[in-house]
Order: sequence, then C-alpha cells, then structure tokens
Amino acid sequence: MSILHIVNKSPYERNSVALAVDYMRDGDTLLLIEDAVYTVMQGGKAASIIDGQKAIVLGPDLAARGIAKEKMIDGVEVVDYAGFVDLVEASDKTQSWL
Repeated sequence: MSILHIVNKSPYERNSVALAVDYMRDGDTLLLIEDAVYTVMQGGKAASIIDGQKAIVLGPDLAARGIAKEKMIDGVEVVDYAGFVDLVEASDKTQSWL
C-alpha cells in the first residue's frame, strides 16, 4: 500500500517534513508544496531531512518563491498540477501533514 505524504509547511517553521519522513515506508512518496518547497534548496539545513527519500516538489510553488531548479538538491523531481493529480491517483492513500 503506497502513501503520498503531502507537506505544505516550511521545515524552518514546523517539523512536518521530518515527521512525514519518519512515517514513510518503501513505496511511499513525499510531495512538498507551498512553503515546504524550501526543503529542497541546496545548502539549506533542511535538505538532509529528505535524503534517500522519493521526494517530489510542486513546480508552481518553486516558481512563486523564486527557487530555480539549479538551486535544488539532486534527486528531487518537479511536477506541475497535473502531475500532482497523477500522484494522488497513483497512491492508495494520501496523508497531509500540517
């Protein structure tokens, strides 16, 4: 059973990203939206939280915060809104972390 873990809070404001990663199992995916996209910035303290996890970030939220793809850590996929919908459809469950 795969779970899509959706996080929208900044890792510098709350521990939602770390909690989601702690609950992730094989086959799960982490989707970072809104202020959670700050997690993927190179040189940021929070980047290590998602090390080794299947992490995906919402492209429009990156753009809204002025984060260019070249400023992201390696291994993170970027999706648009249609990709967001595809992830939800492909997952058995979704879990939003506040």
